[in-house]
Amino acid sequence: MSKPVVLVAEELSPAGIAVLESDFEVRSVDGADRAALLPAVADVDALIVRSATKVNAEVFQHAGKLRVVARAGVGLDNVDVEAATKAGVMVVNAPTSNIVTAAEHAIALLLATARNVPQGHAALKQGEWKRSKYTGVELQGKTVGVLGLGRIGVLVAQRLAAFDMNVIAFDPYVQAARAAQLGVRLVTLDELLRESDFITVHLPKTPETLGLIGDKELHQVKPSVRIVNAARGGIVDEAALELAVKDGRVAGAGIDVFSTEPCTDSPLFHHDNVVVTPHLGASTHEAQEKAGTQVARSVKLALSGEFVPDAVNVQGGAVAEDVKPGLPLAEKLGRVFTALAGGVPVRLDVVVRGEITGHDVKVLELAALKGVFVDVVEEAVTFVNAPLLARDRGVEVTLTTSEDSPDWRNVVQVRGTMADGEVVSVSGTLTGPKHAERLIEINGYNMELVPTAHMGFFSYTDRPGMVGAVGKLLGDAGVNIAGMQVGRDAKGGKALIALTVDSAIPQQLVDAISTEVGADMGRRVDLEG
Repeated sequence: MSKPVVLVAEELSPAGIAVLESDFEVRSVDGADRAALLPAVADVDALIVRSATKVNAEVFQHAGKLRVVARAGVGLDNVDVEAATKAGVMVVNAPTSNIVTAAEHAIALLLATARNVPQGHAALKQGEWKRSKYTGVELQGKTVGVLGLGRIGVLVAQRLAAFDMNVIAFDPYVQAARAAQLGVRLVTLDELLRESDFITVHLPKTPETLGLIGDKELHQVKPSVRIVNAARGGIVDEAALELAVKDGRVAGAGIDVFSTEPCTDSPLFHHDNVVVTPHLGASTHEAQEKAGTQVARSVKLALSGEFVPDAVNVQGGAVAEDVKPGLPLAEKLGRVFTALAGGVPVRLDVVVRGEITGHDVKVLELAALKGVFVDVVEEAVTFVNAPLLARDRGVEVTLTTSEDSPDWRNVVQVRGTMADGEVVSVSGTLTGPKHAERLIEINGYNMELVPTAHMGFFSYTDRPGMVGAVGKLLGDAGVNIAGMQVGRDAKGGKALIALTVDSAIPQQLVDAISTEVGADMGRRVDLEG
């Protein structure tokens, strides 16, 4: 029998090729050349790419035998996972291949900014011996603020602790007990800004983190602070940072990532105390080799029909046909929960009620858990790694089932208990032959709302005029309301407005509405992406 065919569309490490060649026929093609790629995928079993090859629905239409697409790296921006799933193609990546490399580069930038290494190097090569001009600062005894305690943030925190630094961190999705185990003190963002001598960014790029460090935040920092961003461009507002450096409100910066890349000209480049690199965070020989060997092993597992830990669109094994329609709903409930909670719970309960519990519904718990973390972490969240993400953040997860569901045929609820004892909950169901999604409960308030890409939720003390006030503020801002429901626990008691809107509600508008109605909870939910 002929061997399965693996098509390598971009450069792969020799070690990765060696893993494949013993069991498969390995072919190569220039993935960036569309005219060459499309006919080349016609009879292959696996396709391996990096970042230049665009793997979309058109590729799957030409690939009659394709079973797995592997991205030799962390991101999946160039792979249409939804189209792959519809085509029955597994997608895998190498989620841990560059975490050490990225952490080490952040520390390299931090040291470079502290000791003016590039500036001194450039001056000396130009024949200038300027020791006093490039006097730096020590790390020992200083406070470093780590923004984001994911995998890379943890590695950075551990390494900087070895410099005898005081490590603090801001991450609303990590429990204080978990941080304490790492020797890290969790603080608010404002506290981190005020206390830090160094700030290093390790957050995913989301609507909530975009521009997180802007002009307002840069007016809170010490003038001696040095800021490092080796995560994603745009989390630190580059224009605001440049102004802060120019005004002397920030002593220095180390920047590896930019809002628009490639970036070959920026006002930041004109400041001698700013160290810049061209997105080198993942650029080491070791990271490239790890990426190649990890995806090669995943391809080998996939084509052998075995369990693939790094698959990003696996469905948790065999799933009953009656359960499958509930997977997108459960994931959506998890995403809404995280947006409402604004942090990670200490305990998460996934409750499933109704006829559906006659089947194994464990996969609904995994889907909900996937939704809880998908907008929180940088890496792709799967049915496989979601429980590990919960465990690493100190979240206790339980699944409860009951055949009793008096109001709806089937209900899925995601309910979390926060560190301060607050309980946040969201419930949903599927209705009709087309399994239409409905949100039917938010924090104990009953409703029936079609979940859309953009929503808003505001709880406040029930009194006249609040619905009109919310509508006016949204209208004045050009945000069109698609649907609105109001629930309350009693006349004059607590009330909840739930909105679906045609476009995202800016955070400033959420804050304005909350102030206007005296909201004790105001949240926007964005389910796009």
